[in-house]
Amino acid sequence: MENLLASSALVAFVTDLKLLWKPALFNVYFAFASIPVGFPLAIGLALMKNSSSWPVSRFARMFIYAFRGSPLFIQFFMFYSIMLAFNQSLWKPMGIDGVVLHPLFLGPLVLVLNTSAYGAEIFYGALRSVPKGQLEAARAVGMGRANVFKSVTWPNMLRLAWPAYTNEVVFLFHSTALVYFTLPVINEQKDLMNKAGELFEKDYNVFLHFSVAGLYFLLISVVIFFVFDWIYSRMTKHLDTGSAGKRKKLKIRPQYVR
Repeated sequence: MENLLASSALVAFVTDLKLLWKPALFNVYFAFASIPVGFPLAIGLALMKNSSSWPVSRFARMFIYAFRGSPLFIQFFMFYSIMLAFNQSLWKPMGIDGVVLHPLFLGPLVLVLNTSAYGAEIFYGALRSVPKGQLEAARAVGMGRANVFKSVTWPNMLRLAWPAYTNEVVFLFHSTALVYFTLPVINEQKDLMNKAGELFEKDYNVFLHFSVAGLYFLLISVVIFFVFDWIYSRMTKHLDTGSAGKRKKLKIRPQYVR
């Protein structure tokens, strides 16, 4: 009897894995369609916030405050409502109503704006933490502002901000679970949470379906951590060297005696 129950549970688990892998692709799409735009926008906002120009700095601060200070759920709802309000007067006459109101466009748009605000604050903090001595040394040897930024400010800022920005990317991926809670589901375009909820309505097995959805989130997050950690290791390669000038390798050596 126990073997039969274990076998049926395993079959149900494998079935859910097969049913949820396609919805997981929508979550991956929303995240990775947002990062290539959100990353440079975050850098630009951080530089604008650090600008000596009051209007430029004020605009960046207001933008960051607006998107960091309001829930992402409300941002999805507000942008969809605004786009819908302009549908008859603007989008339909232009013939793009099917694009601007589509979740595959609106989802990444809101995520880009949200992650750029959080990323900007991360990069701004790193920008302010760049060692002043290195900046002064670069100016002392006659470097211009562009060369100082390229050779000193940029690599230091990126290296200092990368661990925190990695967490922001993972949080962004997790936030994709909110897209279809506010935007309309078109045809069979269901993400992990939508599909898990649909399966739950059939048999009320909340533990199975949402656990498998959570497993997909966990596995994809591990891949993100691995990729971003590899990038970070390349950034800091020159800092992590042994006495012979070779990169140190992680070695697990149990210490049985202190």
